[in-house]
Amino acid sequence: MITVHHLEDSRSLRILWLLEELGVKYEIKSYPRDKDLLAPSSLRAIHPLGKSPVITDGDKVIAESGAIVDYLMSTYGDGRLSPPPGTPERLRYTYWIHYADASAMPALQLQLVFTVLPIRAPWLARPLVGAIAGMARKSFVDPQVMLHANFWESELGRSPWFAGEEFTAADAQMSFPLEAAVAWSGIGSKLPRTTEFLGRIHSRPAYARALERTGHHNLASFVSRP
Repeated sequence: MITVHHLEDSRSLRILWLLEELGVKYEIKSYPRDKDLLAPSSLRAIHPLGKSPVITDGDKVIAESGAIVDYLMSTYGDGRLSPPPGTPERLRYTYWIHYADASAMPALQLQLVFTVLPIRAPWLARPLVGAIAGMARKSFVDPQVMLHANFWESELGRSPWFAGEEFTAADAQMSFPLEAAVAWSGIGSKLPRTTEFLGRIHSRPAYARALERTGHHNLASFVSRP
């Protein structure tokens, strides 16, 4: 049976959701974050980097969301939740599977870092740290986030789902960046198609089942805590 090594408030919900969509049996091994919000050292016993998500399937250990999605779809997908090979939709599907963490999340993580830095800086240093962080956000980070967000908006104008007319695993993979952008940036009012997309995924029964397994009410609760 597949075991999902699930770090609280992390991207691993996407994997639980995909498993629910596929109807694959799995179990969850949950890990609380340390006081510094980092993953506990016990995760390194599963994978040397100690990151989440990680899954084990028999003697196989697979890390990185994109690699996990590829593994689950090739092993358990049976042609479901992915466009047929050789089609334009399949090319879009592959792109979004890897774009989510390779391109979208770095900009969003920078935004989170520069938002949290002034809060966690020593009291006397907060004005200086806040000024530097604010300059970094205004001059580079926030414009990059909006560049990506406008890209999503444009692509969702082509079709209701990222790979085309049908829901695929690429949409599960893209859910975290979109949720994070709305939660961290407060730009939801500027992204009507993104907001509609999030509404569609929230209404999926498999999404609700995955949240229930973790005890959360929506994915925003995973991504909104600094």
